[in-house]
Amino acid sequence: MLALIISSSLVYSAPLIFTAIGGVFSERSGIINVGLEGIMVMGAFSAILFNLAFLDQFGDWTPWLGLLAGGLVGAILSLVHGVATIHLRADHIISGTVLNLIAPALGVFLTRALFDGHGQTDVIRKAFGKFNFPILANIPLFGPIFFKATSLPAYVGIIVAFLTWYVVYKTKFGLRLRSVGENPQAADTLGINVYLMRYLGVIISGILGGIGGAVFAQSISLNFSVSTITGQGFMAMAAMIFGKWNPIGAMLAAIFFGFAQSLAVVGSSIPVIQNIPPVYLQIAPYVITIIVLVSFVGKSQAPAAIGTTYIKSK
Repeated sequence: MLALIISSSLVYSAPLIFTAIGGVFSERSGIINVGLEGIMVMGAFSAILFNLAFLDQFGDWTPWLGLLAGGLVGAILSLVHGVATIHLRADHIISGTVLNLIAPALGVFLTRALFDGHGQTDVIRKAFGKFNFPILANIPLFGPIFFKATSLPAYVGIIVAFLTWYVVYKTKFGLRLRSVGENPQAADTLGINVYLMRYLGVIISGILGGIGGAVFAQSISLNFSVSTITGQGFMAMAAMIFGKWNPIGAMLAAIFFGFAQSLAVVGSSIPVIQNIPPVYLQIAPYVITIIVLVSFVGKSQAPAAIGTTYIKSK
């Protein structure tokens, strides 16, 4: 039962891990990226489209290359958000909300145009299945729980979280990124290109958000429709806030939210909650997201210059 819970939690947390880490990059640079939800939508659509089109050419590598397709489209969308907020000085929340409104409509429009008027794409034939780690899966007790029939993208996301922590806190790039999110005026006087660092933060967040959507589409939904991404981008933002804008904290919070999502699937197999009506387990992740946002937004210390527009002349 424990192996089932952990395996299912990792499957559902993998998209949130990538997207939450993307949010860390953006908000550490001072740009609020509410559009992560829309970026995940288009990342999911792009990955499914790529998977369906190139399966015969790339075989087993198709889902992984689909992540790159999702990341590329996510980067393009985030660049739009960056131009709007950095150079056109638009409100960050409004710009991100526009992305969230456009992405589902655009995804459905393209789906109907490419799939004979249907509201959803075909189901992909090659997805991220259960993965067994060689040697590690045979370790007594821990092997079957953590390394057998598990989600490989989730473990990749965990590795990315630790690498991101190192980049953000131990490298020159990370120091510059954090400086423009804390005090862009001071960073500018030290010769740091504030605009460039903020663009890089937003674009990296788009890449990781697109990858998050691609992971969800190729491991959980297996096709694309308007209901493929339903709040996961906002859950990732809540995980980022819950993790206090720290990549490792965001990753751990994403795993917690993934566990909450997985309850609707494996809840009937858990004796403690098996008698709870399924509808309550299905809404649990969204309720938990609201509770976390209400409880921690005011207490977590965000970057000092987050959401502000920097004007070089001033």
